[in-house]
Amino acid sequence: MQTGISEIIPLQHLALEAGRELHDILHWWATKMPDHDHGGFYGRIDGTGHLHAQADKSVILNTRILWTFSAAALQTGQKEHRDVAERAYHYILDHFWDAQYGGVYWMLDYKGNPSQDKKQVYAQAFALYAFSEYYRLTHDETALQKARTLFDLMERHSLDKMRGGYFEAFSRDWQLIADLRLSDKDANEAKTMNTHLHVLEAYANLLRAAPSQPVEAALKALILLFLDRFIDPQTAHLRLFFDEYWNLKSQEISFGHDIETSWLLCDAAQVLGSKSLIKRTRQAAVQVADACLREGTDPQNGGMYYTAHPQHGIVDAQKDWWPQAEAVLGYLNAWEISQAPRFLEAAHRSWQFILQYLRDTDQGEWYWAYNPDGRPDTINDKAGPWKCPYHNGRACMQIAHIFKRLSEN
Repeated sequence: MQTGISEIIPLQHLALEAGRELHDILHWWATKMPDHDHGGFYGRIDGTGHLHAQADKSVILNTRILWTFSAAALQTGQKEHRDVAERAYHYILDHFWDAQYGGVYWMLDYKGNPSQDKKQVYAQAFALYAFSEYYRLTHDETALQKARTLFDLMERHSLDKMRGGYFEAFSRDWQLIADLRLSDKDANEAKTMNTHLHVLEAYANLLRAAPSQPVEAALKALILLFLDRFIDPQTAHLRLFFDEYWNLKSQEISFGHDIETSWLLCDAAQVLGSKSLIKRTRQAAVQVADACLREGTDPQNGGMYYTAHPQHGIVDAQKDWWPQAEAVLGYLNAWEISQAPRFLEAAHRSWQFILQYLRDTDQGEWYWAYNPDGRPDTINDKAGPWKCPYHNGRACMQIAHIFKRLSEN
């Protein structure tokens, strides 16, 4: 794609702003979250900025910190970013890793003892994602070995070898459990788009870090699942919940997951190197981004709504932080592919929405959401099991990657 000067200059401005935002995000996490009394990182800072020093410590929070600071250290070369990554890496190995059965626990108490020892596949995927990124940073062979062990465990226990896809959740010793849900918001179904998306990104990162035929084959199967099962060809939205036989069990539309999938799917195909799948994923990405722009983006301010229903329209008009971060990347990706100005404009509007409504200029980091009543959400966490530096940190880093790539062409 040939990028003109009229596009490069706004992109350069966007990249500079994203660089400053990344610095602020990483500084907030590096200074406020390390637990110097019990190791690792605190489990929660609430929406008003109050630290809950005895909150449980989530594997999702810790593995996302590991991935984010490993990726940041690769990009910035700064020792302080590497130090936080090392802290996260060793804490996960020492406390979250199950030495008897393999894999990572779901939750620890504040002292580092397992409080929920289930094996949620979503969590195994994030640990794999993080270990492979840490290996890319350090070439630590133990990190690569842990990532490969997680891949083997997921392929052995979670993969549905008859019908394809991955089952959601297991007991500590890898037996299927009745309650498969990630959270109270989720349907209790055997196969979910959300878990498969993060298995996809984890396998893509492992293949990027250490190519191997089994990982390549598994990643190809996942890409095809998204193209053939998860993306609805009529609506270009992602189907979210299925039973084990691939019967669809929901009609909800999640715009954040839609737009996040659109660019992660392209990235996975690029890592795989399949020309046919690169072409198919790019076509799908533009269609998904168009549906999000048409149906899920507020025309007044450019923010992305949370959920909708095919018959009822917007169901949840709240604008959570993570769909806004993913919208910037999804729209930039669609613009790169299609050269359609509407996507570049949408990406810039998404970024401006973030700066105007989500960034907390007083206490740092981003609010959980911008509410329909026009106020920032201070009820939900600033940091916690689901509020991590992964979505916003990754968006800032990816913006820099995109600008560098395009400016060099």
